[in-house]
Amino acid sequence: MTTDTLTKTIFLNTDRKTVWSYLTQKDKLALWFHPAETDLQQGEDYALMQQQEDGSSKKVCWGTVQKFQPPITMVWSFTVGPLNGQMTTVTWTLDEFQNGTRLTMVHNGIEAAAQDAALVLLGHLDAGWDQHFGKLRASIKDLLPA
Repeated sequence: MTTDTLTKTIFLNTDRKTVWSYLTQKDKLALWFHPAETDLQQGEDYALMQQQEDGSSKKVCWGTVQKFQPPITMVWSFTVGPLNGQMTTVTWTLDEFQNGTRLTMVHNGIEAAAQDAALVLLGHLDAGWDQHFGKLRASIKDLLPA
């Protein structure tokens, strides 16, 4: 792995259409990632928010949806606070796999965007994506019949 690219793959026991809804619908994004101001759409800017202790909301990730092919692939420009507004690219790919979905996320451009890419990659982005994917898995598992 280079410091410029982070790749994560998880397997989810549900169809691509359901996984797609968790990547694009504001209410479902809030369950595993951050609440979105609106549903994600082709060519539209997005902002993902975080509730602050004083009750206000703060933008924590933002960018533009650059490619939108439901339920196969989506590409975002993407930044977070530690990147100081420098944009990276996140590509989501959903593949049918056995009776579920293989979700692959490739986060590119980290080294070019970060002052200290290794620190941002390992200390924030890598651990953050792991945490969010755990929440995604739990959210989807909660919808499945026992």
